[in-house]
Amino acid sequence: MKHRSFAKAALALSVTPGAIGQQIRNLEIWIGTPLFVRSVRQVVPTGIALNYWAEIQPALLQIRTASSSLKNRLSDEVWLSMPPSLAAKWFARRMGRFMTAHPDIVLHLSASAELSDFSHGPAQLAIRYFDGKDPELEAVLLKSDEARLYCSPDYAARLDLNTPDDLARATLLHSTMHPHWDEWLGLFTNLSSVGVAAIPARHFDLSSLALEAARQGLGVVLSSAMLTEDEIEQGSLCEPFPHRLSLSRGYFVVFTRAAPLSAAAQRVAQWLLSAA
Repeated sequence: MKHRSFAKAALALSVTPGAIGQQIRNLEIWIGTPLFVRSVRQVVPTGIALNYWAEIQPALLQIRTASSSLKNRLSDEVWLSMPPSLAAKWFARRMGRFMTAHPDIVLHLSASAELSDFSHGPAQLAIRYFDGKDPELEAVLLKSDEARLYCSPDYAARLDLNTPDDLARATLLHSTMHPHWDEWLGLFTNLSSVGVAAIPARHFDLSSLALEAARQGLGVVLSSAMLTEDEIEQGSLCEPFPHRLSLSRGYFVVFTRAAPLSAAAQRVAQWLLSAA
């Protein structure tokens, strides 16, 4: 149905086109009607075939899901997904500790901003940045979040940043993950809306890029403490003010309610929670 070509379907399934054609012919004989209109370049499903596919697809998906779930529960392989910035800034520096603690677990790490679809594919665990509310997922809080202000020590000294009101002289570095400048400035400064609008700004899709810009002395950024551990330890970033904005979102370890976690995935989840 998907490929409209026995050859392409065979390639996707790693079998020969002849094997695909034979199975289709056997199915058509058993059902008693043609399912495809065959031409030189493609095969087109008939109306009967489309209706048949609509009826059997949920059952086939259920078989696939159950088979994958069983395989995963019996395996020491674990597929884990998390946001790219968290993977680079938080997990990477702890990866060696994980491998030492669990040398028998084969971890497949996906650093992706895409939300894991636990109903398709091998994903078993994910770290998601959200409010923890999803009726289809178990969500265990890894770390609550707050928007902290960071810049390089040289930048703070050069602009003489002594109070939040001094940010009128700064450049604001925005990231899609922490779009909280208006709220932060409204809560901790006496700047007017006109004054805030006049502050120069730069925008970044990735938190890691916004943090790198701050590290290079290009402005001030709002970010999570989980993403700035290396820079704080190395002294390339500092918090010039103690003002921190509590957020309703945080980092959660999530997995589907539809299937139990394998023993290996449970161990990974427990390790993540203890590491945080």
